[in-house]
Amino acid sequence: MDIVGILLGILAIIIVLGIAYLMSNERTSVNFKGILVMILSQLIITVFLFKTEIGQDIIIAISNGFNKLIEFGMEGVGFVAGGLGGYEDVFFFNVLLIIVFFSTLLAVLTHLKILPFIIKYLGWGISKITGLPKVESFNAVNSIFFGQSEALIAIKSQFHHLNSNRLYIVSASAMGSVSASIVGAYMQMLPPEYVLVALPLNMFSALIVSSIIAPVKVKDEEDEVDIKDVSEAKSFFEAMGNGALDGGKIALIVAAMLIAFIAALDLVNGIIQMVFAGVTIQQILGYILAPLGFLMGISPSEVVEAGSIMGTKIVTNEFVAMTQFTEIMNGMSEKTVGIVSVFLTSFANFSSIGIIAGTVQGIDAEKGKTVSKYGMKLLIGATLASILSATIAGLFL
Repeated sequence: MDIVGILLGILAIIIVLGIAYLMSNERTSVNFKGILVMILSQLIITVFLFKTEIGQDIIIAISNGFNKLIEFGMEGVGFVAGGLGGYEDVFFFNVLLIIVFFSTLLAVLTHLKILPFIIKYLGWGISKITGLPKVESFNAVNSIFFGQSEALIAIKSQFHHLNSNRLYIVSASAMGSVSASIVGAYMQMLPPEYVLVALPLNMFSALIVSSIIAPVKVKDEEDEVDIKDVSEAKSFFEAMGNGALDGGKIALIVAAMLIAFIAALDLVNGIIQMVFAGVTIQQILGYILAPLGFLMGISPSEVVEAGSIMGTKIVTNEFVAMTQFTEIMNGMSEKTVGIVSVFLTSFANFSSIGIIAGTVQGIDAEKGKTVSKYGMKLLIGATLASILSATIAGLFL
């Protein structure tokens, strides 16, 4: 057992929680009991999944399930793109278009009220054990399955009850998690076990950090979850069609963002190298984040490279960082790969500020202005949540 690594990891967790506490709007109202329960839940989940045979079997079974779904999805992609030849090696076809199939599945499960039912009662359970309100707990679970916009739209009927602190928590949960429709794409770039472990860890981390920064106390009459109108589709086939179209839009949006961000990175690096030959923005970010990466459990020999990937994710998005990470992760230790993979599995980046603020603006103009004002605080909180998840995963690798 690496005692030094564990002590450094504990120090990293204390630093994350300390920064969140310093940022808190109401330090005297922080629910420390709930925070402790959620951290213990993370530790139990991680030990169970990483260190027990049953946990390993569950990860393998879920991974195999996702791989089978990816195979089904590739049948559809192959029918459309098969004539191109060599399409299996094209990122847009073999990674991004899988999103279409996963989005369709989610839309159908939502229309049939299967997912909303599961999410509502998982959220209810989390609310009971942590003391957090039902709406915030529902939204945290919902954010595992749906994208930032969809997760927030699902609670739009409760928006009139959300004050600034409650709005911060639901926004942070949306930014700190990922959409299940994109998980299949992630699992084709990163080791599936770390992507799957990141999902529950990020849910709790987002709640931990955001409820320290913006603690809440809610009256029962202002804390009801309504799942009646979660799907606008009138039939099974309309749900399939809507899901497929939404998935296609997501795939195109991700492709467009990758083109823009990767090109912009190359432009910035070109400008930097006109002054400092051989220096890149990734290297600069790597050195800035190296001390933090070391505390998280990353080997000193790998910490600059790993820091550059984590920094790239924050300033661009997770897909850009993942595509760069796939090029170097085979030469890294398993522990570093696990820590960085968990860190990357979230929407915590600059572009998410605009997505969340725009979504809230569309639901409630005044609350949209509120979110815009604390955009940077939202990004810092979501990034702290990613650090917390990755550090806890690193303790058991």
